Amino acid sequence: MNMSIPYNGCLTAEQFLFREMRIVSKLYLEDLSLKEIIGVIRQDNLFQYPTERKISMLTGACHRRIIALGNDKLVYEVANAPIDIAKQINLYAMMRYNRLAREFMIDLVGEKYRQRDFSYTRRDTNVFFSRLRQQNDDVAAWSELTITKLRQVMTRCLIETEMLDDVRDTTLNSILISEELERGIRENNDLMALPAFNCFK
Repeated sequence: MNMSIPYNGCLTAEQFLFREMRIVSKLYLEDLSLKEIIGVIRQDNLFQYPTERKISMLTGACHRRIIALGNDKLVYEVANAPIDIAKQINLYAMMRYNRLAREFMIDLVGEKYRQRDFSYTRRDTNVFFSRLRQQNDDVAAWSELTITKLRQVMTRCLIETEMLDDVRDTTLNSILISEELERGIRENNDLMALPAFNCFK
């Protein structure tokens, strides 16, 4: 990922989107354009949203994550692998697409795993966001509500990938990276991402 990319708070709206990523990945692998994918999702009500208002926006977000993965084997796994494997790859897609998600996972979670410090507290996330605010004017301009929402989204990502058991949990689980994700990260020559999944081989 190009670290000159600006920070973006879009995760407050986009979130983990696992079910949507499964659907969009399958359609992407059929060589459909983004416009065609949106059309199919709308026509067949594949997201099962009560209104169509968010379909274009969230399909676009999924599509950008898929492109950011830069690896069609990983896209195939998001679409078809068992849920636990596909969820890990979805989190990696978020890291490839969103600078905030990447730094959170590498600098906070990955560093915890590296140090064998499995605590995960509000203080840890406060320190992470405080440091970002000091280093970056865009992040400094975000409201407390935006920071709180981003903290909730990233914590939810950890729960989805079984790194945490629930929102009140204060201990990271010692997870195993899936073979499929590890292989894809290495193929992408993105070794910096491995510690985020407790991988130091």
